[in-house]
Amino acid sequence: MQNFVFQCATKIIFGRNTENQIGNEVKNYSRKVLLHYGAGSIKRSGLYDKVIKSLQEADIEIFELGGVLANPRLSMVREGISQCHENGIDFILAVGGGSVIDSAKAIAVGVPYDGDVWDFFIRKSTPVRALPLGVILTIPATGSEASKSAVITNEDGWYKRSIGYDLLRPAFAIMNPEFSVTLPPYQTAVGAVDIMSHVMERYFTNVTNVELTDRLCEATLKTVLRNTPLVMQDPEDYNARAEIMWAGTIAHNDLLSTGRIADFGSHKIEHELSGIYDVAHGAGLAIIFPAWMKYIYKNNVNRFVQFSVRVFDLEMDFEASENTVLEGINKLEEFFKSLDLPTHLSELHITDERFEEMASKCTEKGPVGFFTKLYKEDVLNILELAR
Repeated sequence: MQNFVFQCATKIIFGRNTENQIGNEVKNYSRKVLLHYGAGSIKRSGLYDKVIKSLQEADIEIFELGGVLANPRLSMVREGISQCHENGIDFILAVGGGSVIDSAKAIAVGVPYDGDVWDFFIRKSTPVRALPLGVILTIPATGSEASKSAVITNEDGWYKRSIGYDLLRPAFAIMNPEFSVTLPPYQTAVGAVDIMSHVMERYFTNVTNVELTDRLCEATLKTVLRNTPLVMQDPEDYNARAEIMWAGTIAHNDLLSTGRIADFGSHKIEHELSGIYDVAHGAGLAIIFPAWMKYIYKNNVNRFVQFSVRVFDLEMDFEASENTVLEGINKLEEFFKSLDLPTHLSELHITDERFEEMASKCTEKGPVGFFTKLYKEDVLNILELAR
């Protein structure tokens, strides 16, 4: 096990009707807030009215910036930064899923900075300050409600890049599973894949003697595997929704990273896919992750055997361990397919036309991943396997 420092400062407020506490939470930080949200689902669900009412009752001045897209754009981040500067706003409230939260994080870190916020995403500068932000989560998926990460797409060249700093962790996250009940099945499905991918990026490590976090990763994966079909059958199953929502937070708040070195090579490849083709992140991961597994599993067969046996309850076959690995990967693909998600690029009508571009962008700063370092040729091979 590696040495580690674990600090997750986000206050979690979980359960039914917790959204009614938003005014009291925000007033601990500011009397002027930028309310940031997506395409309008929070208005259709009635959450928007509840939030406005609670903020007004707490005597908080509200400025709004809606319209965040599934892969949040740099142009909107810049718009939010300008709005904060013009109105003296010193708190961001993100109401939505990971895209809204990531956009809010980028605004929060860009407001105190004299340069362009994209500097942080290309590692030209390191942030030292950020506005505080709060979250009302509506889509369990990215774990951004308690993570230090944010991912933004720059329309100039369609670069999708990430940052990760502890100062980006939200001050609080209000999480009511009831607000995920109205999600379309597709949104629920891609969210489940995103959660599982965050866990698997951490699970596939070369660090030994990490039994506790191995077991925590396996439990989180099995929880998602069990409860996702339940909400597909009964969207109003509160208990199953709650399990998935909490799993999404645990998957990416870095608890499962403690003592181990995570990979995230698959995420880097998928960022190029969704950056260019605007694919939902979870849908892209449902394609890329199995292909990555098939390409690199021989570098550490034992870890893949453990994954297959413990997560999918396969029998251990010591004489044919490779068969166990391949069956485990197949089980994972079958699960994704059961959610009506693509597992090959051809299903999205994506050809090899831009493979070279994706591989070049992915590795332009050097190899990606830690479980197995991936160079440009490796990324190309994985994309071919995913085709």
